[in-house]
Amino acid sequence: MKYEIIRLIDKPEIKEQAAVWFHEKWNIPLSAYMKSMEDCLNKNDPVPQWYMAVEDSRIIGGLGVIDNDFHDRKDLTPNVCAVYTEEDKRSLGIAGALLNYVCADMKSKGIDTLYLVTDHTSFYERYGWKFLCMAHENGSTDMTRMYIHKE
Repeated sequence: MKYEIIRLIDKPEIKEQAAVWFHEKWNIPLSAYMKSMEDCLNKNDPVPQWYMAVEDSRIIGGLGVIDNDFHDRKDLTPNVCAVYTEEDKRSLGIAGALLNYVCADMKSKGIDTLYLVTDHTSFYERYGWKFLCMAHENGSTDMTRMYIHKE
């Protein structure tokens, strides 16, 4: 399998395809992805950013970096969000490659600490992430796991 990791800022022409792909995976409004991706392309700030693993012209994995991923710990920023790998491409190291890539890319932009929320246990630890605390999901009493990655 041959795929490449693409930063949206390097290939803005895939913005619509990427926004639809993320929307279909996470059921977050398409307009929210479009706005975040437009901000990525039109601002000189390091956040937000979007990354996709692409095989031929098919997006097979992706993630973003945003200020806050729908939790109450506004002080823990920026957040890796929307980590997803297509089911037929799982267990091939794509998510790990994306995570490693985003950590290195953000470090090159002066950001050496990233956070993420997830219900998964043990997956992110394989890539240098450490459990930090529990956080409330926005508008809910439900708790989710908060992880930290520091370069």
